[in-house]
Amino acid sequence: MNIQGITISNFNNYKKSPNFTKPSFKSGEALERTPDKDTFELKIGYINDLHGQTNNMMRILSGIKGDIILSGGDNDIGDEKNRHVHDATAKFLNLAGVRGTALGNHEMDTKQGDLKETASKFNGNILAINIEQKPLQEQTEEDIQNYDKADIKDFIKPSVIVNVKGEKIGLIGTTPVDLTDRATHPDYHTDCKAHDLDTTTDLIQQEINNLKSQGINKIVLLSHLGIERDKQVGRNTEGIDVIIGGHTHELLEGIKEDENLIYSKTGEPIIITEAGKDGKHFGELNLTFDKDGVITKAQNNLGDTSLYHRNLVHQYMFNEILGKPEQVGYIEYAPPAPKSLLEENPHANFMCDAMKYEMNADIGIWNNAGTRNYFKKGDIDSSDIKEIAPFADNISVAEVSEKTLVDAFKKATEISYNSHGNKPGLLGVSGLNYTVSPTKKTITAMNFVDKDGIEHPIDINNPREDKKYKVVADSFIMSWGADYDVLSPKEECVEYPFNKAFLTCEYIKHLNKPIVINQTGRIMYEN
Repeated sequence: MNIQGITISNFNNYKKSPNFTKPSFKSGEALERTPDKDTFELKIGYINDLHGQTNNMMRILSGIKGDIILSGGDNDIGDEKNRHVHDATAKFLNLAGVRGTALGNHEMDTKQGDLKETASKFNGNILAINIEQKPLQEQTEEDIQNYDKADIKDFIKPSVIVNVKGEKIGLIGTTPVDLTDRATHPDYHTDCKAHDLDTTTDLIQQEINNLKSQGINKIVLLSHLGIERDKQVGRNTEGIDVIIGGHTHELLEGIKEDENLIYSKTGEPIIITEAGKDGKHFGELNLTFDKDGVITKAQNNLGDTSLYHRNLVHQYMFNEILGKPEQVGYIEYAPPAPKSLLEENPHANFMCDAMKYEMNADIGIWNNAGTRNYFKKGDIDSSDIKEIAPFADNISVAEVSEKTLVDAFKKATEISYNSHGNKPGLLGVSGLNYTVSPTKKTITAMNFVDKDGIEHPIDINNPREDKKYKVVADSFIMSWGADYDVLSPKEECVEYPFNKAFLTCEYIKHLNKPIVINQTGRIMYEN
């Protein structure tokens, strides 16, 4: 297929073949420079939004390849309590040979000193042209000490020039324009801000011009802006050839005009990639450039990570960092993961059961957006459960009023139906059920379910302030306020030195039988 002078080859059929257990990418002709034609062929392996999923990282290592490997950001996840995950992520990036990555919002989950330590272990480059920091000398010594401040420019660069097969290629990076809004701990980064989209676009163009003045005519933008903003940047600049994207978790298969093939303001083609989220896919982009650095041929393939096996050597290396996983039980049945955060999630509900049972609480709550993987049939170990709940936020228990609960559910439901990507998603629950109206974008009924299974209706129009429930959640939901009002101030909670993944392991061991994941019927839907 030929579109405006660019030849497109699309094929991903191997993903759908149940008998093809060792897929490989079609590489075409040898990707070497051909002086007689004065063209340059380049294979880019790419990833984005891995979110610290170390099991999938190991599978990706068995399949990803390219003349250069790049990332659209959010490789990591979690705050400083996830130190071992940060170390494993840095190990993965080095083993994969990642030369550059965008700065994602989840890289900023942690304190700056911790981020700096992780960056020091990564052999590649973390890039973000649109982040600005108040100089350390203008900050208070108290903030610097309390929040472990570090000089961002020491380990985050706006751009870098890399040599690939004798050609110089410019890499420019961007972080989300809503970076501070997406930060898990906003107070960690009050000294930082990301520029708005217009300013970011101007900065990118200035850097492109700078690279062009050095004779570089092949430029890749490593972006964590999200697909629509990537399109705006591409269409309002000149000189970008490829955008390795992330943030919005799109699964962009092949190359389709207006979807991930757009044109610069001077009419040159730009290809955008995104490989979904949580390391479930990775990509390979094959390109041919003419002598002026314009793409003339392109082919974009996605690899299904589940079709690859973890290498035993890599498993050993990761176990050295993460610790050897503990075998905890067997999953007899588990449904597929929900396709939307607006669907009821039995995997999240099961973990709410674990929290409620192990902490002897009335109600367990977990935000759907925090569910990063799902249970699968077969043996299950602690690392599998950790990947379902990768954040290391401690368990928190508090007495929460009926009114606070209802208000939180109303707000979370309204935001979920109105936000891009439907975050934070409908809440997973144990000890509760509730009814949602997608048309009204709110809850219309709620029942407390006691330990005998008896339902007690809650008047959601006049919820009681004096009625209290013993609620268990993680500290992020309980006291930080994950896209809704705080359930209980930190000083009124009992926080425990373990997380929901630990409790789920304990719960499965206590059940001591094959597990069936079918915890549904806790969310009902009406018009």
